[in-house]
Amino acid sequence: MTTVNTAGRVSRAGRVNRTNWPLTILLGLATLTVFVPLYVTLSMAFKSSAQSADGNAFSLPAPFNPGSFAEAWELTRFPVSFAISLSVAALAVLLTLLLSSLAAYAIARNWSHRFFRWSMIYLMVALFLPFPVVALPQIQLTALTSLDNPVGVGILHAMFQLSFSVLLYTAYLRSIPIELEESARIDGASTWQIFWRIILPLLGPMNATVGIFAFLASWNDFMMPSLIMSDPTLQTLPVVQNIFQSQFGTNYNVAFASYLMAMAPTIIAYLFAQRWVISGVTQGAVKH
Repeated sequence: MTTVNTAGRVSRAGRVNRTNWPLTILLGLATLTVFVPLYVTLSMAFKSSAQSADGNAFSLPAPFNPGSFAEAWELTRFPVSFAISLSVAALAVLLTLLLSSLAAYAIARNWSHRFFRWSMIYLMVALFLPFPVVALPQIQLTALTSLDNPVGVGILHAMFQLSFSVLLYTAYLRSIPIELEESARIDGASTWQIFWRIILPLLGPMNATVGIFAFLASWNDFMMPSLIMSDPTLQTLPVVQNIFQSQFGTNYNVAFASYLMAMAPTIIAYLFAQRWVISGVTQGAVKH
């Protein structure tokens, strides 16, 4: 018989699920680390130049000044920088999804072969290799191959996301029953047909997970575009904002307005994709 207890919620088995206050407090503090900087960014973006420089970042805008966004739009050449960043991120996401899913499918379905096991180990080792370690040879290679442009940066972003993405895809593929592929082979389907018509549609949640991670990593990256791109007029938003900040360091309201405009696509993308991101991570963590 289920009993009622005001100190906590009652489960079907009659046990009281008490609130884990230490964990709740910890999550609350973690939430504040996100919302406080976001509030400061919003507040500073709508302040006047005089109020933004008064040293009180937590005060409300008085008067309300939306003109900072128009000034940031012009100073940072926002439409051009936004289009370049979006193109680089889109290329990185497409390459990451395609290459990672194909590599993970080959590894997951041929794990008994030594070559594929060693390929996975090689990718996992590359996971711990940061870009600054190989920055100089990457700069030289992109210059020699004429890839010192947004296309080259998008390709490099995809390559540096490959290890982590293959790891996620491989874990998820192991939860897909092999019987689906065996029945398709009996009907005469080839390996390519099985992947494109059966496996790829089943990878929907993991595609969203890998895609959002690749998009965020590419969109927010500063070091790689700043080192790789030779043409300063083709720089991505983070690099342009850094140049803008160093030249107009006292216009805090305009700087924060540009930050907010750059943050908006990533926030919107995550809000729309978070359901699939969580689903992909949890399903990939459990082997059926």
